[in-house]
Amino acid sequence: PSAALALLGSSAAAMVVWKWLGNRQIQKKMEEARRTRDEGVKKMAKVVQQFREQVPSVQTDAILSLPLMELTRRLREGSLSPKTVLYMYLEKALEVTRQTNCLRHFIPECEEQLQEIQRQEEKGLLYGIPVSIKDHIGHKGHLSTCGLVQCLGSVAQEDSVLVKVLKRQGAIPFAMTNVPQSLFSYDCSNPTFGQTLHPFNPQKSPGGSSGGEGALIAGGGSILGIGSDIGGSIRLPSSFCGLCGLKPTAERLSTRLLNVDVCSRPAPVPCAVGPMARDVDSLALCMKALLCQEMFRLDPTVPPIPFDEEVYSSSAPLRVGYYDTDGYFPLPPCMRRAVQETRGALQAAGHQLVPFSPPRIHYVMTELFLKTFFADGGRTWLDVFTGGIVDPSLKPQVNGCKIPRLGKKLLALILRPLQFLLLLLKLKNVATISTCRSVKEMWNHHHEIQAYRTEFIARWRELQLDVVLCPVLGPAFTTGYPGKLLTAISSTMLYNVLNFPAGVVPVSTVTEADEEELKLYRGCCDDPWDRTLKQAVAGAAGLPVAVQCVALPWRDELCLRFMKEVETLSREK
Repeated sequence: PSAALALLGSSAAAMVVWKWLGNRQIQKKMEEARRTRDEGVKKMAKVVQQFREQVPSVQTDAILSLPLMELTRRLREGSLSPKTVLYMYLEKALEVTRQTNCLRHFIPECEEQLQEIQRQEEKGLLYGIPVSIKDHIGHKGHLSTCGLVQCLGSVAQEDSVLVKVLKRQGAIPFAMTNVPQSLFSYDCSNPTFGQTLHPFNPQKSPGGSSGGEGALIAGGGSILGIGSDIGGSIRLPSSFCGLCGLKPTAERLSTRLLNVDVCSRPAPVPCAVGPMARDVDSLALCMKALLCQEMFRLDPTVPPIPFDEEVYSSSAPLRVGYYDTDGYFPLPPCMRRAVQETRGALQAAGHQLVPFSPPRIHYVMTELFLKTFFADGGRTWLDVFTGGIVDPSLKPQVNGCKIPRLGKKLLALILRPLQFLLLLLKLKNVATISTCRSVKEMWNHHHEIQAYRTEFIARWRELQLDVVLCPVLGPAFTTGYPGKLLTAISSTMLYNVLNFPAGVVPVSTVTEADEEELKLYRGCCDDPWDRTLKQAVAGAAGLPVAVQCVALPWRDELCLRFMKEVETLSREK
């Protein structure tokens, strides 16, 4: 017995030492990644300083304030040089990331690309335009981390198709932006590179998962960015930061050589990549540049459908469906006000407005969207958290996934008599989310998603709608709150399940009257969930307020055309 006890004790000690050594290795990798990032920032600051010394008379604000359409015109005609534009944006990006921690890494090869575009025989549609890209969009020679420790050694061996096409069109990718850990969050924080802050209010989050893009572009450090969206990850940062952002039909742009597999992105609800910018014309130009023969050649899975300029430029009146709540998660008063005011402006401009109600959102949220991600109870997702290192913003979801299936059922049973049923239903993603227990159940789940899409399109067709105007989550949350309110994203998540193109346009700002009305907000029934939302959005006076514009699949140009109409009317107002 004494020998057995000694053996057991030594085994336990060895296990503790082994775990400590593993954690130490992880910490070293994280420290090395931060050190590499910081050295890159210092090198870029030095390069910018040298340029400043050579050309001290450059008018920074005059260049940075130019809209993308005007900037491309001046670059193409030669009145501005790509070198000057690049270094001005590098300088501004340095300033913005010092304030917000939005950059994961500068791309030093941008100077090589600067030389390359000057050797190109034809000037592409994005000639000389500095472009920022989200962390997991592969760029040769750089990490693609998804905010995960396990990916700190995953250096891309070649450019993603998106980056290749951007370069072919004359763009200059110059920075990769920060993301939340595993991309499965609409905050923007990970254990390696830290929390990204809102450019207008450091107490607030820029949104996620394309939060680094949102902060950089809104802060003026980039004029055009590429993000990705599987539950609102382009639209939520655009809403929080006051940008225009488009989630196209998922298959419209290539996702080849993006680091999405590690984050278990499932096929029934596909990942879409799309542009983020200051105005809708910039989004349209980016889509026009990307939807070219080079993309169709590099990725044959992308349908060869060029950008339809005629649809985007049309001025024909639209038949617009609208709603200001989806009946699942009541949004703050200012977001509903934005829809109501935009509806009135559209009606006054000659468009036909028709009330529309999306069907069965509670079913979509729990049985279609969340069940897709957690079909195996979240086990695949949990596997990506190397060494058990979990960002605080994700702990509610991670802890919920760790509860055994039987434990979840018992928890639901125990809490039911304690009148926490409604809260529990809203927290289904944490404690009682449905799973697929067999291959047959998974096939049935896929069929249910297709059946819902058919049902939704039938209702759309019945009302003869061209587009839909609806709310988007906002205004910007206080940091740390997105992790407590996962199911608040029902407004954006719906159009990922449907795979409809959807975009966000800022139309207003939070007023003092909105803040006063928020004090009276009760949500569904003033439960803890509703009170948490109220706390999350409080103190947002002056921050952007946006609406969401939606079209049917493959009608991305019509979605952009509708977004442009909303933008024009809001600016006139």
